[in-house]
Amino acid sequence: MKKILAILMAALMIAAMFTGCGSEKSYTANNTEYVIGVSGPLTGAAAIYGKAVQNAAQLAVDEINAAGGLNGIMFKLEMMDDQHKADKVSGNYSALLEKGMQLSLGTVTTDPGKEFKNLSVEDNVFFLTPSASGDEIPANDNGYQMCFADGNQGKVAAQFVNENYAGQTIGLFYKSDDNYSKGIYDQFKANLDKSVTTVETSFNEANTTDFATQIDTLKSCTFIFMPIYYTPASIFMTQAKDLLAKETVYYGCDGFDGIDSADGFDINSIPQKVTMLSHFNSKATEGAAKTFIDKYVAKYGKDTLNQFGASAYDCVYALYGAMKKAIDGGKKIPVTITASELCEILKSEFQGGYTVTGAVTGDNITWDAKGYVNKSAIQYVIKEAS
Repeated sequence: MKKILAILMAALMIAAMFTGCGSEKSYTANNTEYVIGVSGPLTGAAAIYGKAVQNAAQLAVDEINAAGGLNGIMFKLEMMDDQHKADKVSGNYSALLEKGMQLSLGTVTTDPGKEFKNLSVEDNVFFLTPSASGDEIPANDNGYQMCFADGNQGKVAAQFVNENYAGQTIGLFYKSDDNYSKGIYDQFKANLDKSVTTVETSFNEANTTDFATQIDTLKSCTFIFMPIYYTPASIFMTQAKDLLAKETVYYGCDGFDGIDSADGFDINSIPQKVTMLSHFNSKATEGAAKTFIDKYVAKYGKDTLNQFGASAYDCVYALYGAMKKAIDGGKKIPVTITASELCEILKSEFQGGYTVTGAVTGDNITWDAKGYVNKSAIQYVIKEAS
């Protein structure tokens, strides 16, 4: 009889252990503030993006709190460094849950974002990423993007080329083993007018510092589309500045953001024109963008002013606005609400035609059923020809 009781007790203890683990994983909030979690690069090569997101998101949180929060409840931003490495995300995600995360900005960059996407769907944590632009990031119904998805960037870039370079030859330089670069490249080619001829060359992780061969391939092109990040782009431009025609125009996507303040790179030494597809004009002289720029620069300076931060600022206000709309519609969002419970409320709002007006990165922003953002794009001139 004692042996039977011992076995039963052991079984109950094991069951309790698994139950305890499950309750810790799903997490029951005991917060005194609404907690927004985010993982991003605060150190490493992509740190300029993560710092911009951290600064701008905190700016929005501070403003909301100064205005009384949401019905008197304050917000708190928790950000953890992933160094733009996917293998850092799992630990960050668990730590953010322990810190009380109830909703999220996801990640700053795409590869870590894919890991965050998989983890967050298991716990039903809602996220609106400012800048993880991979097409697969909003694959589940708890994920949304404030940035243009890679595929959309490729399509919009192709539309620009079709309108401005029909019947001409352009250069194309991309990173073949990078999901971000290859994703934009694929959609760009799929939407490019047949009258446009391309001269193409690429690189991979094995060689990111010597582009002599690629420059030689593109030396006759006066328009070069470069869907890559700013570090290899700055290396290419430095090596090519005296080899390509001065009238050459570089055209990138959001990966170019921050190139004009990249460490060790003097963009003013580049004679060619440098432009990018964007949803934020950091040189705006009016409107919501100008207001944001003035506030951001006053608090953090110009070095990390970029569209990643502007998008993060909009993300915080979009989440705040959706929560306010839900409460105004009769929903209850107590400060101790669980991430899963809040996720269901936010999904209902974002899937129900929620619109953000007067934002920094666009007006009348909406989202489609797949979590992709709908808003206007601009061609932003980072540096004129000299």
